[in-house]
Amino acid sequence: MATSNINQLLIRNIDALSATKPLLVNIADDGFITQYLSQHSHASIDSYHTNYAQYKTCQQLNNAKVNAHFCVEYVAKNKHDMAIIHFPKSKAEFGFTLAMLAESMTEDATIVIVGENKSGVKSAEKLGTDYLEYCNKVDTARHCLMLIAKFKPLLPSFDLQSFYKYYPIEVQDKTLKIAALPGVFSQNALDTGTEVLLAHLPEKMTGKVLDFGCGAGVIAAYIGTVYPTTQLTLVDVSALALHSAQTTLALNQLSGKYIASNSLSDVQDSYDFVISNPPFHQGVKTHYAATEQFLSEIKQNLSSKGSITIVANSFLKYLPIMEKAIGNTKTIVIKKGFAIYQCYLNTRK
Repeated sequence: MATSNINQLLIRNIDALSATKPLLVNIADDGFITQYLSQHSHASIDSYHTNYAQYKTCQQLNNAKVNAHFCVEYVAKNKHDMAIIHFPKSKAEFGFTLAMLAESMTEDATIVIVGENKSGVKSAEKLGTDYLEYCNKVDTARHCLMLIAKFKPLLPSFDLQSFYKYYPIEVQDKTLKIAALPGVFSQNALDTGTEVLLAHLPEKMTGKVLDFGCGAGVIAAYIGTVYPTTQLTLVDVSALALHSAQTTLALNQLSGKYIASNSLSDVQDSYDFVISNPPFHQGVKTHYAATEQFLSEIKQNLSSKGSITIVANSFLKYLPIMEKAIGNTKTIVIKKGFAIYQCYLNTRK
C-alpha cells in the first residue's frame, strides 16, 4: 500500500512526535503506525476513527500496543500527552473534534494537525480559536501542512447534542425532522439528488429495506413514514452518520437497524428493496470505487424478487455496471442533473 501524502509528512517529522500515550485521530494507517512504534517503542497508541474502513484496517494490525476505536464520541480511559489529528473535509467537524478531545488530553499535551492544503487545513488556526492557545505551522511537504497546537485550559465539557443541526424538510407532502452532526451528508438541507430519488421510489414498498450510505437518515425516514410496514436497515461507513440517522429516525417516531460497514463488508441479510444515494467522495477527492464495488456486489443481498434504486449525477456511468452485475436496468428519469436507475431481479416490472 502506498504511503499517503499526509503520512509521508508525519514520517518526515517522526523524531519530533515522541509521546508516551499518543492518540491518532482519523489517521489512515498505511504503515505509519508500525514506523511510529519502531521509532518510539515505549509508546502505547490509541487510534480513534469515525470511518469504519480505517478502523478495521487499524484493528487488523493485531498489535498489543495499538487500541483501535470506532465511535461517535471518544473518551480516553487514561489521558493522552499527544494527539495527531487528520484535518477533516468538513470544517465544522474540526471544531467538533477539538471540543470532544479536550477532556482526553493532559494539560501540556501536544496537538498535531495535518491535512492536505486543498482540504482547508490552512484555516485550522482560525477555526481552532475557541479551543487552542496557539496553532503554529511547522512543516509543509507533498501539498500538505503540519501544525502544532495546544489546548486552552479549562474548556467546557463536551456536549454532543450541541453540535447537532436540526431542520425540517417537505417531501411529497410529508414533513420530516432531520438531525445531522458535522461532516454528515445532508447536514444543512435536503440535497437535490435525494429529493429527485424520493420522488421516484418503487410503489408499494413492503418487507426489508436497505438504505445504503444513509448519511443523516433522510431516505429511511421518508420510506418509514410513507410505508410504515417496512423494516428499515441503515448502513454507512461513518460513525457520525449512523448516530445522526438514528437520531433522525427517533425524531420521526421510527426505528431501524444500524450497521457500520465498509461498502457491504458487514451486511449479511437479503433485502426486498435497496435504496441509495451512494457516496462518491472520499476525503477531499472524488472517488467512485466504493460505489462501483457496492453496485457490483449488491445482488447477493437482494431477495429473489428484490430491487435496487439509486440516484447519481447523470454524468456517472453506473447503468452499465448495474446491467452487468445485477440485470436489466432502467433509467427512470433524468432531472436536475441527476439520474434514477432501477433494477428488479427476475425481470419484475
